[in-house]
Amino acid sequence: MNKNPRGLRNNNPLNIEKGNNWQGERACQTDRRFEEFISLEYGLRAGFIIIRNYLKQRPPLDTVRKIITRWAPPSENDTAHYIQVVCNRGYLEPDAKLRFSDKQKICRLIWAMCYVECGQEVSFGRVENAYALACRS
Repeated sequence: MNKNPRGLRNNNPLNIEKGNNWQGERACQTDRRFEEFISLEYGLRAGFIIIRNYLKQRPPLDTVRKIITRWAPPSENDTAHYIQVVCNRGYLEPDAKLRFSDKQKICRLIWAMCYVECGQEVSFGRVENAYALACRS
């Protein structure tokens, strides 16, 4: 049996719930709740696209605090702790404005969110590869 966290088994380290038709989805989906992707990069790409959409909406969700509060709402999560861990691991400020074009900050955000979601680090290089995929979309 694969002992990796569910998010890593699904190549979905951000635990994105089903609901969209994503590029790179596995043809056979066995998880009832969460998306499954053919590679980690495609799962990360989906996360980048969701974050990019958050940044574009009006009013924008353009800080770590706003993004995480939407991603992991207090009704279901310890959102304050999630924000603290993401900021500490990603060297980010909770209320600083984020831009999708700031590759390093956005990649650190996603990288740190993966740690909170799965309890394990993912390769930062793979996060950067997924950012490049998202930028082509």
